[in-house]
Amino acid sequence: MTNNSNPKTHDSLFKWLISAFTQEFFAHYFPHVKIGKYRFIDKEFISKYEALKESLKGDLFLILEVEINGVLQEVAIQIEHQSQRKDIAERLFEYLCYVWLLKKKPVWSIVIYTDDAVWRKPVTDEFYYAFSAKQTQQYFHFDVIKIKNEKSSDLIKQHSLLCKLLALKANDTGSNPETLIYEIYQAVDQLKGKLEDDRLLLINQWVDSYKKIPVQRFKQIKQEFNMEYIEATITEHIRNQAFREGEAKGEARGEARGEVRGEAKGEAKGTLKGQLLLCQQLYQQGLLSEDKYKSMAESLNQQLRALQRSKPGND
Repeated sequence: MTNNSNPKTHDSLFKWLISAFTQEFFAHYFPHVKIGKYRFIDKEFISKYEALKESLKGDLFLILEVEINGVLQEVAIQIEHQSQRKDIAERLFEYLCYVWLLKKKPVWSIVIYTDDAVWRKPVTDEFYYAFSAKQTQQYFHFDVIKIKNEKSSDLIKQHSLLCKLLALKANDTGSNPETLIYEIYQAVDQLKGKLEDDRLLLINQWVDSYKKIPVQRFKQIKQEFNMEYIEATITEHIRNQAFREGEAKGEARGEARGEVRGEAKGEAKGTLKGQLLLCQQLYQQGLLSEDKYKSMAESLNQQLRALQRSKPGND
């Protein structure tokens, strides 16, 4: 697992965290804001503004129902992750314009700082963008979240899994890193059977990236909670999830035709196609390098072509 010295992996993990715990994120940071249904628009945004793709690795875009003046209204949410302290007000306003042009809805901009620096003064949360004779200077305002402003000891006590995971990136002064990890896995253990594979994989990679304990002790804690069944690598996750998807597709096709050989071939093709799709998704999220993605995709495509060339009548 690549550690958090890789900015792209760091960005991707935070984007994945908020995607997996969206409701918990807003409940923790904006408890006074009532929210409703939501949907992600990342792919729609990037396909519209392809030139921005590389600069959006850690950004997340969604449409969220927010209660405004007692009525739930759809708002476009722009969340940007920053792993170092710098003024990005102009960039946020620029992307707000893109989001508004795409969805023609009010935009709520949020920036999350995960740097380790102690700020002597906060970064700006506004940008001067317009002037009129009557109003004079007009400002765009956005919300700023600084993870290190929170105490690990407070976050780990929260019921939310999101808060417990954030404890590893918050101000851990006075906290025992081993105890934090122990309590995270204790909470996961209590939720066994209720957490999807994607969340389990995220938790495993998140803790592995931000732990501050020796690897051997980390393994011991996981063994203590019987956590070794969690898919520890992306490759395992791809293989296991794709197999389940392919098995279901192949079985359905085989039953429909009543052909044992057709079922076997359909299962194999479904598995391979599922692997390709998941590979693509993980690459887009920045969790697979381009070289790794190309290598895996080429291997899977070769297997698919081999199946296509097999004797007719099996499909």
